[in-house]
Amino acid sequence: MARFTLPRDLYHGEGSLAELKNLKGKKAVVVVGGGSMKRFGFLQKVEDYLKEAGMEVALFEGVEPDPSVETVMKGAKLMQEFGPDWIVAIGGGSPIDAAKAMWAFYEYPDTKFEDLITPFNFPTLRTKAKFCAIPSTSGTATEVTAFSVITDYHKGIKYPLADFNITPDVAIVDPELAETMPQKLTANTGMDAMTHAIEAYVSTLHCDYTDPLALHAIKMIHTYLVKSYNGDKEARARMHNAQCLAGMAFSNALLGIVHSMAHKTGAAYSGGHIVHGAANAMYLPKVIKFNSKEPEAASRYADIAKFIGLQGDSDEALVDALIAEIKEMNKQLNIAPSIKLYEGGIIDEKEFNDKLATVAELAVGDACTGSNPRSINPEQMAKLLTCCFYDTEVDF
Repeated sequence: MARFTLPRDLYHGEGSLAELKNLKGKKAVVVVGGGSMKRFGFLQKVEDYLKEAGMEVALFEGVEPDPSVETVMKGAKLMQEFGPDWIVAIGGGSPIDAAKAMWAFYEYPDTKFEDLITPFNFPTLRTKAKFCAIPSTSGTATEVTAFSVITDYHKGIKYPLADFNITPDVAIVDPELAETMPQKLTANTGMDAMTHAIEAYVSTLHCDYTDPLALHAIKMIHTYLVKSYNGDKEARARMHNAQCLAGMAFSNALLGIVHSMAHKTGAAYSGGHIVHGAANAMYLPKVIKFNSKEPEAASRYADIAKFIGLQGDSDEALVDALIAEIKEMNKQLNIAPSIKLYEGGIIDEKEFNDKLATVAELAVGDACTGSNPRSINPEQMAKLLTCCFYDTEVDF
């Protein structure tokens, strides 16, 4: 038996933000990130629409990129004091992910963060509040997923939290919010979405319900991401839909080791963070090569290549064509080909190698590794990460 879970209601298209006026409740906490949603007037719109719905509104602002355990606990404390029956999260993946975790601690104040790390181990939610997610970036798709990524900066580890309980009740996918994304964010979030769709399609848990969503998302991202990056507004709107479709696929089929590696390298080094979407973009070609040693995975990668119009007279040739196409997309999006070259070389080579064994072991233990189409051990993971650092060929 398998399960397929999505938000109960998904409103999409220009102007769909106004649907907030129709939510039924008395109090709402709005969780938001930096200043962009305020600067562009969207936060005010959200407040106004919720008040029009008859709700008292409290704000939790300033959720940082890669939200921390501490931020989650602060937000939960505000919710415990205010008592909302709606949690509304607006912005990129960070405020929405943070709000999902806050939700658990609001409803169950005695829960420990460690209790939530085990996949699909959340307590039953909706005892106090429902959840509405409004994305402003076209990548994480957290508005339709059962996932949240929270960072423990003391340990230097990103934790992917997973439970169908934290799938939002309502998602509002309004392309107007995505028009404000800067170019670099468009690139990184777009390749995050591409990775979601590809990993969902080759996952060991893919099924008839997730395959069409994944394939269509891949085709849309292949068609529209570079155009969106270059400022095409129509392409930007299509990408907002594409990333959401990719999210529907991976929330139910799960992911693979591209995400395991991205989670465990993101906050591991003192030189700076490796932004999640950029990490996925850099690692994806290497992981495809690694996974393609598994015949069924190679066949499914070949399906993807054919679906987006690439040429090849064998599965191996089609896999190589797909890898080359992803590398070309990265190049057009100005994403570095390797960790060593990322942001001009902010990740120190010695530190990378000193931490390699530990990071590799953590990546193998990541929640996303279990659904990867080819099994991997810490030694292989270390070799794969090394290939990602130096941009060398994967031949094992």
